Amino acid sequence: MTEIEERFAEAERSGQSDQSEALRPGFDRRAFLRRTAITGAAVGGVSSLLAACGSSASSGSNTSDEVFGKHPKYKFVVVNHVTTNTFFVPTQYGLADACKLLGCSYQWTGSESSNVNQMVNAINTAISSGADGIAVALVDLHAFNAPVESALKAGIPVVAYNADAPTNKRLSYIGQDLRLAGERMGQRIVAAVKSGEVALFIATPGSANLQPRIEGAEAAIKASGAPITVHTVATGAAVPGELSTIEAYWTGHKNTKGMYAVDGGSTESLARVMQKFGLAAKGVKAGGFDLTEGTQKLLKEGNIEFTIDQQPYLQGFLPVLQLFQWQVSGSLTGPAEVDTGLKFLDKETVKPYVESKSRYEGTTSEVKVVAIPAGTPA
Repeated sequence: MTEIEERFAEAERSGQSDQSEALRPGFDRRAFLRRTAITGAAVGGVSSLLAACGSSASSGSNTSDEVFGKHPKYKFVVVNHVTTNTFFVPTQYGLADACKLLGCSYQWTGSESSNVNQMVNAINTAISSGADGIAVALVDLHAFNAPVESALKAGIPVVAYNADAPTNKRLSYIGQDLRLAGERMGQRIVAAVKSGEVALFIATPGSANLQPRIEGAEAAIKASGAPITVHTVATGAAVPGELSTIEAYWTGHKNTKGMYAVDGGSTESLARVMQKFGLAAKGVKAGGFDLTEGTQKLLKEGNIEFTIDQQPYLQGFLPVLQLFQWQVSGSLTGPAEVDTGLKFLDKETVKPYVESKSRYEGTTSEVKVVAIPAGTPA
């Protein structure tokens, strides 16, 4: 019996049905996350999976004491806007890995549907429960200002990840420069389309993790002076709805020269529509953001021209590291602005992502070193 099979059998015997299911090849990550996502509970979904795999989110023997000195087992709260979205699978692996490395733990909480009130409640609960640090995706420009200030006044450090708000007093932001990413996409659109009708798809207009991208793209297109007419289309947060919305748009606007998306779910759905109707071969240009497994494969097949990686794993790993360092240094160090990147991938450069499985992309729970393909430039 292999090690994985032994772990699976052990999880079966202990009644951990969700965790053991996650060890099966080809398990449904979205369904698994929906069952294991917790709002206001003590352990995150991926943490539970790691515990079942014998790789828990926090180590029994705290070896980080040897590096940083003897410290408490800090408990951090991570507030998310779409807790069951598969984009954040690698983010949760990053959280779990950092916690195991540093001998701490985390709670994954917030909202499944970008409900800001639920997220604010999660922050307030973290404050009242005495959390040692909070990481929050600031998807609203103003709603989180008061609860973040309350946390800071209570001596609880707060960092933002994935989305930021310029007036918020959080200690740092870890994530992509969203406006710049949108501008770079807009430049790509101008170069590819040159003129005509272009559709820009966005899951939740106004959300601070997406709106800057679409505004950046629109600004770049306008600044170019190219005769391109932009149409913004809201697709919604649910993937099935995104797919039907994009398909319906194409069916009703077949003169469209380019279609682009600013979020991961809409990007994969766009690629599937491009594939279904053979639009790349017909000269329709397309691209988007993020690296779901579906997007990776569809990009490699040439259905879209590019996608943009923002390293979601680091958006989990680095917040824990910063909150931990703030605590062990007596608030002298830790928080630092970190741009997690703006990396364009095409059908050639996406191949290493498709050909390997890793925690860094959320495509496997296995802990392993991923070999660098021969000849890959640094």
